[in-house]
Amino acid sequence: MIKFDNTAVMNFENAMRGARNPLNSWARSDSSYDENGNFVFGPNDLDLAKRLCQAGNDHRKFIRQIFISVDITAPIYWWKEYDTYKVGTVANSTSTMHKIHSKPFELSDFSTDHMTDEALEAMKLMVASLENIRLKYMDTKDKALWYSLIQLLPESYHQMRTCTMSYENAIAMYNARHNHKLAEWHTFCDWVCELPYFTELFPFISSEE
Repeated sequence: MIKFDNTAVMNFENAMRGARNPLNSWARSDSSYDENGNFVFGPNDLDLAKRLCQAGNDHRKFIRQIFISVDITAPIYWWKEYDTYKVGTVANSTSTMHKIHSKPFELSDFSTDHMTDEALEAMKLMVASLENIRLKYMDTKDKALWYSLIQLLPESYHQMRTCTMSYENAIAMYNARHNHKLAEWHTFCDWVCELPYFTELFPFISSEE
């Protein structure tokens, strides 16, 4: 399970102004904003943006200045893979260390959507065991019980992080992960494709789907 909330994409206008700096072609810029404040590429700017993206990494520097902010909720096993993308990304997470005991454990706190029936029954027992330990910790504040929660916690436990990245980060993740065995990465790539103008800038994505 993975979900995306509060997605925001920013700085198209400034990124495109910078893209025109090398040839001093600012007068050809024709983008605008609609009545809802959304950036709308004009034909000239979109044509330039597409050509720069197709020319490769050295030429598409402007997409490093298009910023994404999003709240991602995902299991710990997915976050371990996401954490390989450290360059140019930032994330603030909910705290397992500080808040693991602050609410009852429930099955919905874990990704179980691909489990066999046998595994699901085992997970239900694990959740019950974690909740029993949590209640004892709340009564006693025994640090050994807190450590037991941390060390027993399955990697399917959900964590929410507020993440920032650029379009360059997003296309790198797409290229590396769109054929990954984890279903969460396929959902991530679907979300990437829904970002404003993403498939226009990278049309090969549409042809792969």
